[in-house]
Parts: sequence; C-alpha cells; structure tokens
Amino acid sequence: MPNAHDPITPDSLPPTPTPTPAGGSFKTTQWSLVLSADGSPGSASFRALEKLCQTYWFPVYTFIRRQAKSPEDAQDLTQEFFSRFLARGGFAKADRERGRFRSFLLTSVKHFLTEDWRKANRQKRGGGQLVLSYTADEAESRYTAEPMDELTPDRVFDQRWAEALLERVMARLRLDYEVTGRAAIYQQLQQFIWGGNSELSYEEMGAKLGINEGAVKVAVHRLRQRFREQLHAEVAETVDKESDVDSEIRHLLGMFGS
Repeated sequence: MPNAHDPITPDSLPPTPTPTPAGGSFKTTQWSLVLSADGSPGSASFRALEKLCQTYWFPVYTFIRRQAKSPEDAQDLTQEFFSRFLARGGFAKADRERGRFRSFLLTSVKHFLTEDWRKANRQKRGGGQLVLSYTADEAESRYTAEPMDELTPDRVFDQRWAEALLERVMARLRLDYEVTGRAAIYQQLQQFIWGGNSELSYEEMGAKLGINEGAVKVAVHRLRQRFREQLHAEVAETVDKESDVDSEIRHLLGMFGS
C-alpha cells in the first residue's frame, strides 16, 4: 500500500463506477444508518457506529497525541472520547457536519478536548471497560513510526484517515481474490493498481504467472476496476449522500499527493 509521500492522485485510478441502486436512491450505509436512528446500545445503528469507530480510532489518537499530550494522556483521552461518543453522551452541542463521518468525528473530538473534557471526571487507564480493541503498545508503536513533519493535527488526522480507509479497501480486495482462488494473481498484480510503479513489465509478469502479456493487461484492468469499486463502497459507508462520495475520494487520495 502506498504511504503518504507517494505521488498518488485521483487521476492515477480508473474512472469511478456509478452503480444505480434499485429505485435510484442511495443505499443505506453505516453512517446513514447511524444518522437515521436513535443509536441506542444494541441497535443496528449503534453497531454500525461502533464498527466505524473501531476502523478509524487511530486518526483520533494521532490528533490527540499531536496536541502535545503524553502517550498516557493520549491513551486515556482517546479511550474516554470513544466511551462517551459511543454512549451518545456529551456531544449534543457539537457542530454536527452530518455529511461525512470523518468531519463529524474530527469536530466531535475537538469539542471533547476544548469543552467537555474540562467538566468530565477522568477515567484512569485500567479502569472501566475498554470499548475499542487496541492496546496502548499498539497505539504508541504506530505513532512513533510517524514521520517527523510540521503538518497541522487536522492534516495528519486526514492522512491517517486516508491510510486506514485504503488499508480496509486493500483487505477487502485481497479477500475477494482469495475466496475465488486467485490469491496468486492478486499477490503479483497488486503493485500495478497505482500504475507504472512495477519493476517488471507486463510480459515479465505474465511469464511469472504462466499467462501471456495480453492476459496480464486484462487482469490488471479488472483489478484496478475492482479496486475502484471497493474504494467507492468503503467511502460510501462514511458519507450520508451519494453526491459526497466522489469528492471525498478526491480529498482522501489527495492526501497521498501532498
């Protein structure tokens, strides 16, 4: 998977597929499900919100850590933020940018740090029940691997969000190929997803896979198309309207061209 310093732009990918659901309406996604329901514990909307939080906890941790917080403080604050976020408590006054879960989450954590945390009793590490399945060691080891830069915490949040989303897309894509018995094809051709970055030509790759150059080109085209479909589907889970999907993809992929 590319890192935040690779020259990747939306133009390096094939066109976005535009599936039209039956009836022409945007299908119910994780975030739209959350927004349309009361979010009570145990409900489908609560489980959807919990899944989104589990996927995107690290951008929140990096944002908090960038506020000159110690590892221990950042761990405590991240845990407390999600505890309260999932409980739906303390965020009634947050500026809810309902269209994108990314925007709403960042707005909520800012509100938590500047307003609510001043009035809350701190939950010490080791106390209470963990809501997210990550460890302190995992959080800090990932953070210490971060490149040293002068980017704003907001910018870093968006970059880590984009990386987490692409990790999800690549995992879904890999599983797609594995369950259909094409794991070897995926393993060899994944480097072609971003275009022009492989050390091997199509002809050389075909020799490794036991197929001709034309078959490699077809396989690469299909892989890129499937990647784009999975990317579209993953982003759609975090926005409220279909019209937001393409602009969100452009914004997030722009994080890798910075």
